Amino acid sequence: MAENRLAIFASGSGTNAEEFFRYFNHHPFIKIVALLSNNPDAFALKRADNQGIPINVFSKNSFYKSDETLTYLQSNLISHIVLAGFMWLIPENIVNEYKSRIYNIHPALLPKYGGKGMYGDRVHRAVIENGEAESGISIHYVNNKFDEGKIIFQAKCPVLLDDTPDSLAGRIHQLEYAHYPRVIEEVISGKIQ
Repeated sequence: MAENRLAIFASGSGTNAEEFFRYFNHHPFIKIVALLSNNPDAFALKRADNQGIPINVFSKNSFYKSDETLTYLQSNLISHIVLAGFMWLIPENIVNEYKSRIYNIHPALLPKYGGKGMYGDRVHRAVIENGEAESGISIHYVNNKFDEGKIIFQAKCPVLLDDTPDSLAGRIHQLEYAHYPRVIEEVISGKIQ
């Protein structure tokens, strides 16, 4: 099977990115070849650097008003893009070039609790305040709207009566680490459509 070259986009600490580095280290046909970030202070950059993975930091202007990021992806022969805590909408030039090859994870059961401004603790707080019995993760394709791409996979966990956004987030993170890299591997290898 031909090598699949992944770029990871991250804006923050990079715990999910770290799981990808670990999972795909020495993988027979999937290789992580770059980590890109809109945040020059993102700890994800340090995590990538520690693994010898090339990093690329871009500005809002270059991301949305030029083909700089797309050119970087193309020149590094990137075949798939994984969003791992990346907070910006992907611009149309990249969405069009990588149709059905950009993936994201959301810390709730979409279509509930998705959309602009719904991330991290905001999601968990809304889930708890609305008295939901369960929450979970949604892995989905990326299009040009927040959290509206076709859902690939979901996993659930209970919301407990004494949950705080932090305690719920802890269980959600465990689901992310357990499933995100594996599901992306199955999509790329054709086991999941």
